[in-house]
Amino acid sequence: MIELDGAVVTAYAPGETRRGAERVVTLLGPVTATLTERRVAVVGANGSGKSTLARLLNGLTLPSAGAVRVDGLDTARDGAAVRRRVGFLFTDPDAQVVMPTPVEDVALSLRRLGVPARERDARAREALARVGLESRADLPVRALSGGQRQLLALAAVLATEPAVLVCDEPTTLLDLRWRRVVDALLADLPQQVVQVTHDLDAAARADRVLVVDGGLVVHDGAPGPALEAYRALMAVDDAAEVVTPARGRHTGVTTSRAEDDLA
Repeated sequence: MIELDGAVVTAYAPGETRRGAERVVTLLGPVTATLTERRVAVVGANGSGKSTLARLLNGLTLPSAGAVRVDGLDTARDGAAVRRRVGFLFTDPDAQVVMPTPVEDVALSLRRLGVPARERDARAREALARVGLESRADLPVRALSGGQRQLLALAAVLATEPAVLVCDEPTTLLDLRWRRVVDALLADLPQQVVQVTHDLDAAARADRVLVVDGGLVVHDGAPGPALEAYRALMAVDDAAEVVTPARGRHTGVTTSRAEDDLA
């Protein structure tokens, strides 16, 4: 079970206040939610804060205020234990894959877990077989396609047997074929999966959907009503983003909460 208890993430921004102090902006929150569903989707526009929310769930980002707990473990106090329970899959597998061959990369995850050296190779190959990469185990990683590298990243995470898997837009960089392969693998996992996504079809298959906008969860519920609310929100944003020729800029307000990694 994942609990967010008034979780807030802030950051220092360029410039100073009128009194000379460093300026602090709120990137996310406060967010309060208890996630127990097997499949949870998080949707929102680019820069809305959904990736920051995802990173809170396994301690990659720590709350500036409030708390995040996984099965009673606090991400700020029990970071190592939380990361053993919560795996994280990034958008870009090249940010996650570090070894020259697939079998070595998965074995590295097992080494970090404390698996004895004599067991790592066999277990790594088993993990690769589960995602259909057994025939690629000893190839150079650079010889893999983008979809295969994402499967490798997934295998490396799943090899550690996490209880929860958090995926930050895992199919965004993939073509339709590989998107379907990754979606099918995620759908069959026994773990709880929290997936940040722009794919509304994938979100519709979740048990629960969180809609994030401007750093806040503005809707939380069943996929049907949540995605309807999200589409309505995006329609309003589209209407606000009308370029005014006289000024040569958008008339809509741009949130100060966005940062480069808040996809």
